[in-house]
Amino acid sequence: MKSLNFVTLGLLVIGGLNWGLVGAFQFDLVAALFGGQDALLSRVVYGLVGLSALWQIAALARPGSRADVVRSA
Repeated sequence: MKSLNFVTLGLLVIGGLNWGLVGAFQFDLVAALFGGQDALLSRVVYGLVGLSALWQIAALARPGSRADVVRSA
């Protein structure tokens, strides 16, 4: 469980940095690396970031697991 929290947190950091690049410089790093926003691999990365966000929201909502999420980082 801790490793899954660590992986999802890492994906959220990557997604957040990507959105920061989009906002600041209109540059989508994921799309640039994987062949555009409509490319299958880009969509997989975007989907994984979205699922990671859902996982972290659920982890924060679980009783007693809040400290586990923080310690995993």
